[in-house]
Amino acid sequence: MLRTLLYVGGLLAVLFFGFSLYGKAAPRFFPPTVPEMAPPSQRADAVQVIKSERVMRLLREGEVIAEYRIALGGSPEGHKQQEGDQRTPEGEYIIDWRNPRSIGHLSLHVSYPNEDDRAVARELGVDPGGNIMIHGILNGWGWLGRLHRSWDWTDGCIAVTNQEMREIWSLVPNGTPITIK
Repeated sequence: MLRTLLYVGGLLAVLFFGFSLYGKAAPRFFPPTVPEMAPPSQRADAVQVIKSERVMRLLREGEVIAEYRIALGGSPEGHKQQEGDQRTPEGEYIIDWRNPRSIGHLSLHVSYPNEDDRAVARELGVDPGGNIMIHGILNGWGWLGRLHRSWDWTDGCIAVTNQEMREIWSLVPNGTPITIK
């Protein structure tokens, strides 16, 4: 019995390690096809994230054009203050660049930290962190689909399904303001 448990445990560890390596290496060797941008008349001009409701809305001229259920950082309460706190920041930011080779299926970068965030971190004597993204599910785990929203699992990012991320990628151009509250 112990031998079987060790065998199964070892097999699970190898699978987990394999998926982890795949998640990091896959975008380099198997880059995803990148969706085309939607026509300008269909694109969002603002993004709104309401952390307490676990929802992200894409807006055009103040009207909701799309809404998504989301997963957040592992410690979602409150504003991000430092690297590693697993909080999703709160405030006014910009989608300032995109990464088609992300370890989370496609990603849009949120301009955290802004000057206020850096000033607070300096006062606290900590690194404010960064690399906050809107992204899909980690490569190799896309089969989870909507199940990924059952818990807050990111390091402070905003996660959606891979199919949703493809839609968001096409609707949200660089320079789009994002409000997170």
